[in-house]
Amino acid sequence: MREALKGWSLRPVVEALMALRGVSLITAMTTLAELGDITRFDSPKQLMAYLGLVPSEHSSGGSRRQGSITRTGNGHMRRVLTEAAWNDRFPARKTRDIEKRAEQTPAAVQAIAWEAQKHLCGRYRTLIQAGKEKNRVTSAVARELAGFIWAIACEVMGRPHGSKALA
Repeated sequence: MREALKGWSLRPVVEALMALRGVSLITAMTTLAELGDITRFDSPKQLMAYLGLVPSEHSSGGSRRQGSITRTGNGHMRRVLTEAAWNDRFPARKTRDIEKRAEQTPAAVQAIAWEAQKHLCGRYRTLIQAGKEKNRVTSAVARELAGFIWAIACEVMGRPHGSKALA
């Protein structure tokens, strides 16, 4: 995979995604190979919906009930993001491995990756403390991880994004 990465047009995006905790070479390359140009999505919510990581909804009249994730779209990508999201059960910290992967990336990408780590770790702990099941919590964290992946891809490819877009 390292050999294939050398000539790939999305190499800068792959290297930037590797600044995220839980996203190594295989995860980053799989993400871009499966999704292509992530910036084709106008917002991270569109990406999350495309991946099937958003809750289903049953509405009638004035009642609104949300169910499990929709599971539409690419199941392989959902699995890859969920596996990456399991890393956020640990406290946020800049490990030597993450620092080494991130040192080649722009400062803005490093800032997004650090913010992602803090946010996703906090989200995991908050949902666990609220009594949610671990697998559901990890799916929720994977959904938000997709938003941070979108932000990093937009940053590297020069497309405007905003921190409010990640909410």
